[in-house]
Parts: sequence; structure tokens; C-alpha cells
Amino acid sequence: MISVILSGSAIPIDHAVFTTLLDNSVAGTYKGYEQALEMASIKYTDLVRLSEKGDIPIPLFFAPLPLVQVQVAAKTQKLLAGVSKDTFSIGSRAKVNLRDVELIVKDLIRKQELLRKHDQSLARNKIVDLLRKPDPSPDTDAARLMHALDLSHDSIRACRKREDALELMIERIEANQVLVSRSVQHYMPQRLTHVSFSGMTISDSKVPFIFLAGGDQSDQQEPVGRTVFTLALMTVLIARRIFAPMTWDGGSAETELGDEYDVAGAMLMPKERLMTIRPSSLDDTKRASDEFKVTASAVTLRAMRLGIVSRDIARSHLEELRVEFLERPKGGPLGQILPENAVRKYGGRELSKRMLRALDSTSISPGEFCRAVCLNRLKPNRIDNLRRVVA
Repeated sequence: MISVILSGSAIPIDHAVFTTLLDNSVAGTYKGYEQALEMASIKYTDLVRLSEKGDIPIPLFFAPLPLVQVQVAAKTQKLLAGVSKDTFSIGSRAKVNLRDVELIVKDLIRKQELLRKHDQSLARNKIVDLLRKPDPSPDTDAARLMHALDLSHDSIRACRKREDALELMIERIEANQVLVSRSVQHYMPQRLTHVSFSGMTISDSKVPFIFLAGGDQSDQQEPVGRTVFTLALMTVLIARRIFAPMTWDGGSAETELGDEYDVAGAMLMPKERLMTIRPSSLDDTKRASDEFKVTASAVTLRAMRLGIVSRDIARSHLEELRVEFLERPKGGPLGQILPENAVRKYGGRELSKRMLRALDSTSISPGEFCRAVCLNRLKPNRIDNLRRVVA
């Protein structure tokens, strides 16, 4: 049993009820939970705090275990309506637990429902299912997806910086009703702690979501170039109708990366161009990565899979790149992001623009807009600031 301390009295609750509820929520990552298990007791005020963090009704802690199990199962089933419980891993052994991303999943699904309710112009999404039946050639699938997105190799390579290429890709992907959300500390409903993953794809027949975690670069790669490849890879997953948390390791030559990786590689590093460059030295590889706006590690693996370099050379390049990355001077503290820019980045430009139109048509109130779209990080008197940054 776990003792709940209230006004000097100890009220026992079932240990299994306590762990079932908290292990299936984000509150299970908080120290208060660990301390309660160690001490076999918890103050009532701390229990209330955990219940609020985990969105758990307090009465459930005092309910019979079978009832609690039914409630948790129902919640999980609803939560996973748009996301598979299984982690989609490419060259990675990492797994993502549901509770690690639970509140973000719920919020993005809520945003999908909100947009479907208020935007009658939405059509059935043409990217979902586009590559449901893989072509024997990844290059063919890549060309189909690029054509559907109205995105060309030349337009990506013409971008001056990787950041510009990322913004261009997001613009074209969102123009096709695939919403893109990016991690922003303090502007999401959940901290991304105790988890290392690339992002996730969330199902919807009209407005599927891509969430880019953009967090821990555990494979030691240049962050923006890695995000460019991650976005391409997750767009392939949408076209394959694969909706799941995703992890991938782009820094190893030892693992089988699979078809989805090859399609993303063909989107960003077309075979003909790479065969012409034939990057063999590390300097050649770095120059190619600048041209393609990806990481040098991505170029190395793509060249290996096309037979341009051997596995041994690829392994040597990847190790050198890893050492170089670790030896880079660490940047100073990041400047504070403006709230309207943070809301645009996490919610996505396209969602913000469409919901602003709903606001202008009085389909949604300013208060509801601030709550549902901005998570109350903006007040009604700052909505015009958001309007300016998404225009």
C-alpha cells in the first residue's frame, strides 16, 4: 500500500492503482513519484500536484484496480487513435514510451480536430498513402513524392543555408496539408525528458501532423542538417501511411537502414548527382553535404549504399565526423524566443494561418484561440503579433 498523508492521518491506497495510473502518464517521470515509491507514502498536496501533471482525476487513486485498468486502457486506446504504440526505428535500438510524448500527442490530435471543425476548405490529403505500395526503385518513389510536394532538388540546393532549406521544405509540405510542429522548450504541454527520439507522425485523413523533436543529437551530427533529413524521412512515412514515434541513427555504418531511408536519401541527394560528385575523401563529403543541405554523415551513408565508398571508408568517415562534432566549441546560451515565434514554431505556420482565418470569421473566439492554438502562451492582445509572423 501507499500511504496518503492528509492532516496528520495516513490513508492507504493500493500500490498497484498508484503505479498503474502514474506509469501511464507523464507524471511518472517526476521525482515526486519516485520518492513516493521509495517512502511508500506521499503528502496529499503532492498527490494532487502529480494528478494535475498527469491529467488524472484524484478519485481514481482511491478506486478499485479493475476500474482503474479499464480507464487507463480506454485512455490509451483514444490516445493512440492517431499514433501507433510501436516505435518506428531506423538503424536505432531506442524506443519511445507513450508517456514520454503523451501530452504532445494529445495536444496535436486536439489541434487536428480543431482545424477540421473550423476549416471547411480542407480536402482529403493527397500525400497520405501516395507511396503505400513501394516501387522497386527508391528513386522512383522519391520522384513521385517530390513532384506531389512541388519540391525540386534544384530549389533545395539553391538555398543559401541549411536553415533556408528546412524552411522551404516545411513550406511545401504544409502547402499540401501536412502540418509540421517543431519542439520549443516551455511552449509545449510536456517536457521532452527521459527520451531521445527524432519525432513522430500523427494520423489524419486530411491534416496529418509531423512533429520534429530536434532534441538530443546522440549520434553527434550537425543539428539543422539532421533535421532536414529527418523531415524528409518523416514525410516518406506519411506517404507510406506509417504513423508512429520515430527514432533513427544516421551515424552508424553497421545497421540496415531500409527502404524509407533510401527514399529520403534520393529526395535530398539524387543518385545521378552524387555519382557525378563521387565524394571519396572527407573533404569531398563535407562539400557535398553543403550542396545537399544535409549532414556529412548522411552523405557518407548514401554514398556507401550507392557503392561509391566502401563500408570501411564510411565507418572511418563517420568516426572522424563524430570526433569533430564532439570537439566543436559549445555555443553560448540561446537568446529568448519571442512568444509569437515560439507559438508559430510549435503549432506550425499553416495551422496558425488557417485558425486565424477562423478567428476572423468569428468561428472561434479570441479566448478559445489563445487556449487551443497558443496553449495560453499568448493573450488576446498579442494575437496580432502572431498574425505578423505567420503572414
